[in-house]
Order: sequence, then structure tokens, then C-alpha cells
Amino acid sequence: MVIKPLADRVLILIEEAETKSAGGLFIPDTAQQKTQKGKVVAVGPGTEKEKMTVSPGQKVMYDKYAGNQLTIDGKEHLLLKVGDIVALIE
Repeated sequence: MVIKPLADRVLILIEEAETKSAGGLFIPDTAQQKTQKGKVVAVGPGTEKEKMTVSPGQKVMYDKYAGNQLTIDGKEHLLLKVGDIVALIE
């Protein structure tokens, strides 16, 4: 399935949560926190008010409750507004 974001929307592949602690203990699914990091897969063309400041391939951090979650080809993605992205990860 191909998703092409419109206007000021961004499609992000959600980074998987850690399943193991720093000490080597396995973290059960019920105790894992929702990750707020991911990789930009596709971006819309932007609008007159909101210019696109990210491009495909960049790693980003986004607001915790932003966007709509989708499953594409068995992987979790998020479709959100570019304004919900809070930082670039280098």
C-alpha cells in the first residue's frame, strides 16, 4: 500500500520500543512506554501557512498524542501534521 500525505501532513515509521532494559531484563508489552521517535517516510507538499521542514529519511521526535496510527505492510506508522514534530534527531 502506498500512502501519499496531503497538505502539511507527514507519514512516519514508528521506532519500535525497547524490549530489554539496560540491565538485561525483558520488559513486557504492558510495561513498555509508547515511543515518540520515528523515521519520516513521506511528506506532503505543505501549505502557504505551513512550510515543510522535514524530508524523507530524517529521524524525528513528535508529540505523544499526535496524529493517526496506521498499519502499513505489517509495520506501525503515524500520519501527523508537520507542526506536531518537535525535534530532528541526528
